[in-house]
Amino acid sequence: MNEPSQSETPGQPVGRTRYGELTLDQIAEVQPGLGRLMPLVSDRYWIMYYAARGGNWALARYCLDQIRALFRVGATTRPQFRSFLEAFDRGHLTALEGAIQARDFHAFEVAYRRGIEGANAMHAATGHPEIVWQLPPTPPQHLYLGPLGAPGHAHPTTEE
Repeated sequence: MNEPSQSETPGQPVGRTRYGELTLDQIAEVQPGLGRLMPLVSDRYWIMYYAARGGNWALARYCLDQIRALFRVGATTRPQFRSFLEAFDRGHLTALEGAIQARDFHAFEVAYRRGIEGANAMHAATGHPEIVWQLPPTPPQHLYLGPLGAPGHAHPTTEE
């Protein structure tokens, strides 16, 4: 990689780290695309389902908010997909948000399953029909997914 140094491209913006300098183009190149962001979205979508099913509506909401934040990053770094991400948010995430606010698991599950169908349709529409998302059959084991405040679970980190 024979990138010009800052001294070879005077006047170009540069970012400095303790390891050296990076040009603005180098910084832009390392920003995450959807290939790096979507596994994070996938994990949060998976956790959101089992959190809602378990009654941990706060965690379900947190996952929804994180998905939206990841979508904002994706829309910024890959603007050609902005319309797909925004449409998914308006259609599917907004429906999930309403069900989470109402703490209505039946409505949540309907919206969630429609979201899976929508995501897979968008994968196909963006040239990736090989990506077919499905809900894992088991909940994540590393998180408490039940309702906070349940007997013995005032806050899981405070238990001995």
